Amino acid sequence: MTEKYKIYLSEDIKSRLTNDAELFEFYKKDGSVNLNAFLKVLIVNYFDQYRHGKEKLLNSIRQDISNIVSISDSDSEILADRIVNTYLKGDIENSEKSIAITLTASGESYDIIGIIENNMLKDSSLSQYLKDMFISYLSIPRSRREAIIFKDTYETITKALADKKVISFSTTTSRNTSSFAVEPYFIAPSKEEQCNYLICNDTRTRHPRTFRISRLTSVFVTADKFELDSELYKELQEKALRSPQSVSKTVQAVVKMNSYGIQKFQVVTKNRPDVLRKDGDLYYFDWSELQLEEYFKRFGRDAIVLEPQSLRNRLRKYYGMAVRAYRD
Repeated sequence: MTEKYKIYLSEDIKSRLTNDAELFEFYKKDGSVNLNAFLKVLIVNYFDQYRHGKEKLLNSIRQDISNIVSISDSDSEILADRIVNTYLKGDIENSEKSIAITLTASGESYDIIGIIENNMLKDSSLSQYLKDMFISYLSIPRSRREAIIFKDTYETITKALADKKVISFSTTTSRNTSSFAVEPYFIAPSKEEQCNYLICNDTRTRHPRTFRISRLTSVFVTADKFELDSELYKELQEKALRSPQSVSKTVQAVVKMNSYGIQKFQVVTKNRPDVLRKDGDLYYFDWSELQLEEYFKRFGRDAIVLEPQSLRNRLRKYYGMAVRAYRD
C-alpha cells in the first residue's frame, strides 16, 4: 500500500532534515536529495524510541503532579499532556510560517503511520505528531541520529563487536572492490562531520582501515571469530581520537604557508590536522598522509608541502592533472 500525506513544517525544520538526508547520502537517480526516502526511514527507525520516550516523560510528569496535588489519574494525565504540548514546545515552535511537504509512505512507514492514526493522535493531527517526532529527532546529536537512520547496520556491527566476529560488507563509494572482510575493533565519532566510523583490521591486507558507517551496505556477520590485538587496539584508539576518518600510518610533514594559507588554515576547520609546532611560515605535522593530502588540496599555491617527498609528489600530481584538464 502507498499513501500520500501532507506534513506542515517550518523552513528551518525542513532545511535541517534535508541537511541530514544529504549528509547521509539519500539521493534520487538524478542526484537530487531524496527527502521522502529519508523521512520514511526516520519514521520506521525512530517511532518506537520516540513513543517510549514521550510516554516516559508523560508518566514522570503525571506522577509528580499526583504527588504534589490531590488530583485524579485522568486529570493528571490530561494536565501532563498539556504541559508537554504547550510549554515544552513553546521555545521550539516560533512564529515562523509553515510550509507543506508531501510524504509518500509505503511498506513499514505506511504501517507505522496507520498505528499513529489509530492509536496516538488524541487531540493532535497526524501532521503535528510527525512534526513533533522530527523535532525530537533533530534535538539529538547528529552522531546519534546517524545511529537511528542506520539502525540495522549499527545493530549488526554491535553484535559482531560483542562476539568478536569478522564482518563482510560493501560500500557506496568502493569502485574496485566489491566487498570487504574486516575484524571490527570499535566505532568512533568524528567531531567535525559528526558522523561515525568503523575502525577495523582488513583480513586480506592485515592493515587497519576505517569506514564511514552511513556508507556501509549489505553488512553481514560471518562465522569466523578473531582475537583482538591489544596493542593494535590501543594504537587505533589513539589515532581515532585525533581523526577517525583515517587510521593509516602517520608521517612527519612540513608545510610552508603564505599569509593567505595561514588565513585559510585558521578558517578551514573541517578535518584540519593538529599542528605539532610552528616556525614562522613553516607548519609541522605528525598526521595521516592521506588526511594531509585531502586537507591541503584545498589550498593551492597558498600551502606548499616541503616534506615528506611522497606527500609532495601526491599533491604535485593532483595539481598537474588539474592543469592538464583545464588546458585540454
